[in-house]
Amino acid sequence: MRFGILTVSDRSSRGERPDLSGPILAKTLQAKNWQVLQTGIVPDEMEIISKTLVKWADSRELDVILSTGGTGFAPRDITPEATRLVIERLTPGLDEVMRASSLKLTPHAMLSRGISGIRGKTLIVNLPGSPKAACENLLVIAPVLEHAVQLLQDDPGSEKGHQTA
Repeated sequence: MRFGILTVSDRSSRGERPDLSGPILAKTLQAKNWQVLQTGIVPDEMEIISKTLVKWADSRELDVILSTGGTGFAPRDITPEATRLVIERLTPGLDEVMRASSLKLTPHAMLSRGISGIRGKTLIVNLPGSPKAACENLLVIAPVLEHAVQLLQDDPGSEKGHQTA
């Protein structure tokens, strides 16, 4: 699978703080033999986030785009809103399982506003900005990502694992 990782952070985009989440997500993906073809760091700006997501998704070079950061309650945390502008279909099951799993680790999971959805044939998933939380959330959804991509690509083999009644 082909991934893009977009870090959303004012401070990291200005070079004031290193991006820790993007690199650890990349390492986690590569450990699963998945390709990271695109990475970037953008500020918490609605237009920049949404334009980047559109450009990456519409290039059809990526199967999944993971964003990290901007999903909390702070006034500049607008990643879910920017994502909502560009996705065509929501994928609430992913959001629900990430929050439910995180809630077992910390009550702060209730404050996560990340969403996920589909644009064209690309899945876009908002992850928290914390490196630890971003990886934990990725690992929760990782078991279904290959099948999700098969379905999005209309792969004839995507139904192989389904049982017939």
